Amino acid sequence: MKKFCSEASLILLVSLILTSSFASEAQKCRPSGRIRGKKAPAGECNQENDSDCCIEGKLYTTYECSPPMSTHTKAYLTLNSFEKGGDGGGPSECDNQYHSDDTPVVALSTGWFNHKSRCLHNITISGNGRSVVAMVVDECDSTKGCDADHDYQPPVSYTHLDVAVWKALGVPPNEWGGFDITWSDA
Repeated sequence: MKKFCSEASLILLVSLILTSSFASEAQKCRPSGRIRGKKAPAGECNQENDSDCCIEGKLYTTYECSPPMSTHTKAYLTLNSFEKGGDGGGPSECDNQYHSDDTPVVALSTGWFNHKSRCLHNITISGNGRSVVAMVVDECDSTKGCDADHDYQPPVSYTHLDVAVWKALGVPPNEWGGFDITWSDA
């Protein structure tokens, strides 16, 4: 009987480890495809805030997902203009409006944006020892790019937030442009 219990325990342990491994594997965000870069017409790719322009022929990875949400979801903060004529391209997805760069608004990568389910909701962004609340107004598209609708910029990573909250987080202007943060629904 002891041998049977030992074997059963071993089988159960192996099953739990495999199940746990597969469950964590399923939670990872994997690339969903690639798009080929197109050269922007002259003057059509706005490079404000050090934005990249698509390179003709280069393959860019796309993502339909973002990592699972938690109370402190890790993300990469980027600098983006939400004003008309800014490097954000067209008006915001949620309200079809442009927003002052002094207003605490945010664009979430495609998976977190979740088909507009977070539109006009607040999130808390934490970094540099401070926190700030910002309203979700747009999508940081991680599925498309290199076209006029996306200002001829490549798709973003699946962990991006574009925001106008650098001052509120106390980040010195010479460090604006890319910053590791955490965020959660407010």
